[in-house]
Amino acid sequence: MVKVEKITKYYNDIAVVNNISFSLKEGSVIGFLGPNGAGKTTTMRMLSGYLHPDSGNIEVLNHNIIKERIAAQKHIGYLPEAPGGFNKLTVREFLTFCCQTRAFNRKFTRQAIDYVCSKIELESVLDQSLGLLSKGWKQRAWLAQAIIHDPPILLLDEPTDGLDPNQKDQVRKIIKDMSSTKVILITTHILDEIEELCEQVIIISNGSIVADSKISNLMDDNGRLGDIFRQLTSP
Repeated sequence: MVKVEKITKYYNDIAVVNNISFSLKEGSVIGFLGPNGAGKTTTMRMLSGYLHPDSGNIEVLNHNIIKERIAAQKHIGYLPEAPGGFNKLTVREFLTFCCQTRAFNRKFTRQAIDYVCSKIELESVLDQSLGLLSKGWKQRAWLAQAIIHDPPILLLDEPTDGLDPNQKDQVRKIIKDMSSTKVILITTHILDEIEELCEQVIIISNGSIVADSKISNLMDDNGRLGDIFRQLTSP
């Protein structure tokens, strides 16, 4: 469903993502791990079509994301890292706007908002402004916009950031429930989360992929990822 071929991105003549390739298949949850500054968020932005690679190619359901960005983005739900903006809009207005950008009619917009809010339990804050919400509630609202059009591909950059333990568990359950029919790529610093959710792990360090494997191949005898992660990413 997603094919990444030799993409590179430079900032100030430094390759923050350096000639990386991987593929993502339907019905899988993939953990995208790396230390701070490794290139995770830059890669996610390129996969979502909001940032162009300087070289290489990305295909989303046979659409070239550079040449056919709009067509490709119809199949993608993207939760950015530390999302912000739209603070004067209520959650309902924000989600309505997101539906309008995807050309939903009024009836389908109402149905989509009702469905996604019941799934993420946003009903109690639907008419509150985003700017007045706690970090956890705001994160839920942004997760809602990522899944409101039921896309086959989800790119979730730190999806449980700012959530309390109960909310984290709820988001993990949502991800599990959707995983059988979607491609879900997750970045997170919480190794427990990857161990619980993912079948495949991609590890990036200094802009280059240092591991791409089934999670079982990377775990130690106790079923943990910490040792191999430190070995592959330590300076």
